[in-house]
Amino acid sequence: MTEGAAQQPTPAEAWELLRKGNARFVSGDVCHPNQNAARRSSLTESQHPVAAIFGCSDSRLAAEIIFDVGLGDVFVVRTAGQVIDDAVMGSLEFSVDVLHVPLIVVLGHDSCGAVTAAWQAAESGTLPSGYVRSLVERIFPSVLSAQRAGTSSVNDTVEEHVQQTALRILDHSRVLHEAVTAGRTAVIGVTYRLAEGRADVVSRMGDL
Repeated sequence: MTEGAAQQPTPAEAWELLRKGNARFVSGDVCHPNQNAARRSSLTESQHPVAAIFGCSDSRLAAEIIFDVGLGDVFVVRTAGQVIDDAVMGSLEFSVDVLHVPLIVVLGHDSCGAVTAAWQAAESGTLPSGYVRSLVERIFPSVLSAQRAGTSSVNDTVEEHVQQTALRILDHSRVLHEAVTAGRTAVIGVTYRLAEGRADVVSRMGDL
């Protein structure tokens, strides 16, 4: 492993850093770490983020803000409804294989528009047009799984989608699966509550 990898926290330590940052955000006692000129200069040659955050593109879900972290702290990948595609998987594999992040956070949120669209399409039997249809089709398996479990709300479906997405990224990638199996990386599913600003854990995979 590289020197950068040796300096990385454990998966549990990485989550504790993010958890404490979110607690500061919820309370309003944020400290905005690692956001000055000295930090910027220190990152010109390399980066060693403590976590990769794969979240929804929603404008209310800015990872660095809700976890009160700064430059170089997290490697962020975002798509509407945290939908997986080849670019997402390549980015997550890069974060683990090259940057040696010890933690991947799959981050969803309540009132998600993409999950709502998939939920409504399942109810009506009518798919949206254009590329939004592709998003909805990729969320459908989570909606169907939630419905089979008796889920009756969009927000409960969001939790199911976060859990299913965390499972899928390991199913789709040998690199990520082997990293979790070896204990080098863990995957955690988190849902963000818009009103409270709270990030709640809904699934864990790996040594946490």
